[in-house]
Amino acid sequence: MSERVIPLIDERQRKVDSFVPAIPEQLLPATGLLSDNRGRQLHDLRISVTDRCNFRCTYCMPKEVFDKDYPYLSHGDLLSFEEIVRIAKIYIGHGVEKIRLTGGEPLLRKHIEKLIAMLAPLKTLSGKPIDLTLTTNGSLLRKKAQSLKDAGLTRITVSLDSLNDETFRKMNDVDFPVADVLDGIAAAQEAGFTNIKVNMVVKKGTNDQEIIPMANYFKNSPIILRFIEFMDVGASNGWNMAEVLSSAEVIKKIHETYPLRNLNPNYSGEVVERWEYADGSGEVGVISSVTQAFCKDCTRARLSTEGKMYLCLFATKGYDLKELLRQGKSDLEISNVIAQIWGQRSDHYSELRGSPEMSDRLKVEMSYIGG
Repeated sequence: MSERVIPLIDERQRKVDSFVPAIPEQLLPATGLLSDNRGRQLHDLRISVTDRCNFRCTYCMPKEVFDKDYPYLSHGDLLSFEEIVRIAKIYIGHGVEKIRLTGGEPLLRKHIEKLIAMLAPLKTLSGKPIDLTLTTNGSLLRKKAQSLKDAGLTRITVSLDSLNDETFRKMNDVDFPVADVLDGIAAAQEAGFTNIKVNMVVKKGTNDQEIIPMANYFKNSPIILRFIEFMDVGASNGWNMAEVLSSAEVIKKIHETYPLRNLNPNYSGEVVERWEYADGSGEVGVISSVTQAFCKDCTRARLSTEGKMYLCLFATKGYDLKELLRQGKSDLEISNVIAQIWGQRSDHYSELRGSPEMSDRLKVEMSYIGG
């Protein structure tokens, strides 16, 4: 195995470009049909509510970088709940129908239930409830599940990379037991969540032996299991292509044990390739951002913990919306800034992965803008 080298670089110190965008001279009302210069409409907004996490997963927040001296954002640097809701409403005016709360670990954000209760009543332009979901490592779900449900959260996704306790403790690197995550999932079911997904990042040579046990465990249950290719996000995770197990190989492994049949996507731009067991006993999915780029259908914008807009998980540039909020700019002005930024969007990193122009690219950390 090749030596793992982790550059000790903080995203905020190395200055992935970030600046306060100018207000366009001509201010126009939102139409709800905002497209970028590749024809991709804005549909999803991912909001990171904290840059902190209680896990130190080696592919996301390794201890070598995120140690006890790591300079996390201060409370004053974070978007307030009121600011998050205000920006969310502006994005909805441009056609956003789905909002995902991420982190870090979003359940570490104090009073996260209050934010959910503020977002849950929002309606899409067609008058439907906003699709509000949250991704968590599950460590606090036993404590939080009922309050999240009561606040109006409609869906939840739990990250779980192994059912083998030794493997799982090694991957989260804080000696957290898998049993407690499974108990958190059970708590979510008890609270009344009926749409639960489990995400497994597959890293060849680390946890790929867990694919069939995971499939077997969640088969014959309402929980949808999804396998994610190990991605080259940021500069901290020591990414190596040799550690990527393709989604095609994952599906092949499962199909050999449990025959599968392909399903249609739920909506245009959905990044998950969906499969169901041939005997009708459940659904699995794969996310193939390394081996099968889905840039052409990407409809997601991202908002960092401190209010910067990013156009790609592999972005090199952030646009400071928080500063516009705190300068007292109007909703119409901020709406036009977002429209201008998205309209000029051309990001398609995964289609260019490995090309010379990408070799020295500085990318924002996943723990900073959410997965």
